[in-house]
Amino acid sequence: MAYPFDTPPAPGKAVTVAPGVLWMRLPLPMALDHVNVYALEDGDGWTLVDTGFDTPACRDLWDALLAGPLAGRPVRRVIGTHHHPDHIGMAGWFMARDGADLMMSRTAWLTARMLVLDRQDRASPESLAFWRRAGMPADLLERRAAERPFNFADVVHPLPLGFARLTDGQPVSFGGRRWSVAMGHGHAPCHATFWSLDDDLVIGGDQLLPSISPNLGVYATEPEADPVGEWLESCQRMLGLAETRHLVLPGHKLPFTGLPTRLRQLIDNHHGALDRMTAALRDEPRTAVGCFDILFKRRIGAGEFGLALVEAVAHVNHLRRQGIVTQAGESDGALLWGA
Repeated sequence: MAYPFDTPPAPGKAVTVAPGVLWMRLPLPMALDHVNVYALEDGDGWTLVDTGFDTPACRDLWDALLAGPLAGRPVRRVIGTHHHPDHIGMAGWFMARDGADLMMSRTAWLTARMLVLDRQDRASPESLAFWRRAGMPADLLERRAAERPFNFADVVHPLPLGFARLTDGQPVSFGGRRWSVAMGHGHAPCHATFWSLDDDLVIGGDQLLPSISPNLGVYATEPEADPVGEWLESCQRMLGLAETRHLVLPGHKLPFTGLPTRLRQLIDNHHGALDRMTAALRDEPRTAVGCFDILFKRRIGAGEFGLALVEAVAHVNHLRRQGIVTQAGESDGALLWGA
């Protein structure tokens, strides 16, 4: 793998990564402190790929980007690679501001719109039960029960009705290029990636990341889901598309080349984690939370606990689907798993 651009764009600035393609960054208030967004020239305007959170800081940066690198030209189209709020938070803002069209997969659009409309003042009974079964400590569970949970609407602008659907294998044109859409799964359902038919560009979103692996999580909305299996299948399928010449524009970190190697790393990373968990669960039954040290090989802090929990459940679910682990009892309402 190689990184042709070793310095990310400064706030309010852009880096040209290919003819007519600008790379920009917006801040995130979390450990992963940024999201990459891209603007592609389209006639007298722009197509944006992903948008960042809808926060005052991001709006101020977009005002600077629109007046500066984007030269005051309108945004004609917004493409959401997937439904997560750091990627579609400002999509509705551009639709209202510029009359931009929105392109997403149907699943991503429906999920995003449902979550924006789903406002909760307290964690749902289903979420509390899910966390308890996963092994969340009692003091943290009590604190979560009393807190207002994160709501998509906190950082996602309202999404108007109407979008253009993206499907797997679909040919689309934007940014002066023809692209083929390839859908990935695991990190998010129907996550769109774009493979240029005219040059070496691949727009990877969070499906194709360098140096970090995207979160694969199970939630109370679908507690039996197997995102790890979906992820492994997607990576294997995209190995058939990937070439060393491809320049991947990811949702986080730096643009990179060497995609076949990176996909094999992503596959091997999860197989290694699954093997470690299997060996540990042969020695003694554990809850999903009890597998943190095995799965992540580092201490999980309070800020990471939620994402770690849903990923641990995802790996347990995959091993259950394969018949490798089964329930081995309970402890204070938490399910124990043994291999």
